[in-house]
Amino acid sequence: MFKFFKNALSNSKKKNSQPPSRKDSHLDREVNALYSVLVEAIGSDKLVIQAGKMDALRYMRSEDPSERLLALRRILEENPTINQVQSDLQKELSEISEMIADILARRSLEDKIEKRINEKLEKEHQDYVKDLRLQVLRDEKPDLESPHDAKKREELERLDKIKLTQSVMELLRPKSLEEIVGQERAIKSLRSKLASPYPQHLILYGPPGVGKTTAARLVLEAVRGKFPSPFAADAPFVETDGTTLRWDPRDVTNPLLGSVHDPIYQGAQKSLADIGVPEPKPGLVTDAHGGILFIDEIGEMDLMLQNKLLKVLEDKRTFFESAYYDPTDEKVPPYIKKLFEEGAPADFVLIGATTRESSSINPALRSRCAEIYFEPLTPKHIQEIIRNAARKLNVELDDGIAETISEYTIEGRKAINILADSYSLALNRFAEINPPKVSLVKNSERKIPDEKIRIEKKDIYEVAQVSRLFQFVTKKASDNSIVGHIFGLGVAGFLGSVIEIEAVAFPAHESGKGTVRFNETAGSMAKDSVFNAASVFRAVTGKDLHDYDIHINVIGGGNIDGPSAGMAILASIVSAVTQKKIRQNVAVTGEISLQGRVRPVGGVFEKAYGAKQAGIKVLLIPKENEKDIPKDHLNLEIHPVSTAEEAFKFIFDEDISDSKDQSKDHSKNKFDEDQNEN
Repeated sequence: MFKFFKNALSNSKKKNSQPPSRKDSHLDREVNALYSVLVEAIGSDKLVIQAGKMDALRYMRSEDPSERLLALRRILEENPTINQVQSDLQKELSEISEMIADILARRSLEDKIEKRINEKLEKEHQDYVKDLRLQVLRDEKPDLESPHDAKKREELERLDKIKLTQSVMELLRPKSLEEIVGQERAIKSLRSKLASPYPQHLILYGPPGVGKTTAARLVLEAVRGKFPSPFAADAPFVETDGTTLRWDPRDVTNPLLGSVHDPIYQGAQKSLADIGVPEPKPGLVTDAHGGILFIDEIGEMDLMLQNKLLKVLEDKRTFFESAYYDPTDEKVPPYIKKLFEEGAPADFVLIGATTRESSSINPALRSRCAEIYFEPLTPKHIQEIIRNAARKLNVELDDGIAETISEYTIEGRKAINILADSYSLALNRFAEINPPKVSLVKNSERKIPDEKIRIEKKDIYEVAQVSRLFQFVTKKASDNSIVGHIFGLGVAGFLGSVIEIEAVAFPAHESGKGTVRFNETAGSMAKDSVFNAASVFRAVTGKDLHDYDIHINVIGGGNIDGPSAGMAILASIVSAVTQKKIRQNVAVTGEISLQGRVRPVGGVFEKAYGAKQAGIKVLLIPKENEKDIPKDHLNLEIHPVSTAEEAFKFIFDEDISDSKDQSKDHSKNKFDEDQNEN
């Protein structure tokens, strides 16, 4: 193309046979010079192509300087419709020169920018090559540690090989849902809620050591990857403890929801700190994405943190904020930008477990969760747990061992600990008596005898004495009947218990001026129950309580409160005055009204466990609590009652109505005698 351009210039000179004037010759040289400069600026190929587009090739071949300037004008302005130039060719020449000068200046600036870009790219390329070399060196694992560091590492590796202890809880922990004793209904409810296509967030209530954590873990293993559960086969189970989770108002550290480390003070990774970019670190809610986040003792969590967790449950994402984040900064890595602008995924099912009452949980959080109550363990449950653990430990138990342990605890975990401590005592005794006969073998890197160890009752008692354990149940039911003594029922948290109430009655020194005494430490509501019972007493017996000095006592200190002991207090007073015996295998709960009706109370389900623990066979509950408990719960004989007279039929050996009739006859005879004297 450049050759074509030179030929066009030379041909125009040859066609001009007449020698040019000095002025025309100077103008031609200037025009030729402009063409030469333009060729150097944009290249001859581009010049010819542009001239063809602008229909300027024929003017470029012209001998007339004005036409050649017209060609330049069309090319520079990219306008093929320009038909003439200014009459003042020098002025036209000057303007075209300015236009070419702009092109040269722009080209020079572009060259400088391109040079800087190339230098930057070269530097980044060198840094990249350097990083690759370091990575290769790290992959090849050269001797990057000093002899001192190597010695320390070898010491750690040696310590890792030593296996001294194993948690007995880990060894004896249930490995299947069938091994969890006494929680069939809770596990059924838990499984149905997780196996649904629409799994629910859950809160598990119950006393400690009944298997809440183990049940949640095993239920997930049972349902994940199976229809219709939405959990994948590799769905995570992330476990944490609410007692260790604290809310940081600065959001500097938040292992639950995630936090942001700024590049200056909080230790963002070096590659980010060097360029001033904050580092968001997702928390446990993101680790649990697609699975279950289990928070043990969720009732111990800070309320503010519970509120923030509630927000994550609603959004199914957790978001990050930082004053150091600049969304327009091109140096921010894409994944950092994505975390700040879109948040981290946190679509999981929350399972919280607590030994506290529901009032300790944020009401807004509770409203989004289904609630499941794990039931207290009965002595039979504890005994079954002990026998299962004995099979896993490969030990023999003396008769009554399981029953003895069940007297000291209602927690499955504690029962296993007592058995494990007793096993240690029995093992030491066996080794001392038969040292030559002990053949030691390795089992999971632990030395155990190949003969069965026998645990005796004296081992249990020794553990109880050393650990200062006491029998959990000291109040025992019997088949006897006693005057003035009855079993009431109370509840604290998730545990029910029997309350022994006794009463004695003596004729007042002065008729109509008798007194009633009750425990000073009892609560005001319990004292009101005494006064209510005193008012009902005359209606059910026909006797005047003011003719007697009555002393009512709650055995064990009397630190009770609430109206649920009203019916039991009434029965003890009636028994003390009438000398009618009370059955000692019966327990009763219910508020007594002034009309003698048995009113509903709370905690009936838990109270039934307390009754069962004490060996009670017959349980009396208010009629209005009938739907709160299954009819044959814990194999108890449960009778809903509406009135005091109806309850007396199950409480007393004899019919109270006889005493009432005798009292009426006695009162009538006394009235007749008074009339005759008058």
